[in-house]
Amino acid sequence: MTTERNIRTNFAFYAPEGDGGAWHTTLNSLERALREAFPDPVIALRRSGIRSMAVLDFEIEQAPDVWLVGTAALTEPDYPYITLTDVTADEAGPFAVWLRDGFAPAPDLVRSTSSLAMANGEDTPSPLPAEGGGDDITALLRRHLEAFDH
Repeated sequence: MTTERNIRTNFAFYAPEGDGGAWHTTLNSLERALREAFPDPVIALRRSGIRSMAVLDFEIEQAPDVWLVGTAALTEPDYPYITLTDVTADEAGPFAVWLRDGFAPAPDLVRSTSSLAMANGEDTPSPLPAEGGGDDITALLRRHLEAFDH
């Protein structure tokens, strides 16, 4: 019997390549969406020291005792992204579904990758399928991690 590894990494979610404005959103609208979707989130706006732009840091309770920590930068048309820090595929999957179905204006507008993939030389995010529930997306993210877990 094999036991599945519980790989922890950072997951990043992006708008479609070449269309940084596809999400038609701001940090303020992301903050509102997080507050509506998750109970008592901790949210802070700050200026990033790396690229000198406004970012939104958040901590949300996705399920009882399952906390996600993330950062978002929604600069258009540059490089809008939302990252989750130190999460498993099981934790990132439901957030990815919320992002795709509950935040992005259309389900075909979210791409994802992980720091594990990037550390192994793969720096091109892949589109999330426009369909599929939490179990499907979680399984997809697990397979993604397994492909780079050497």
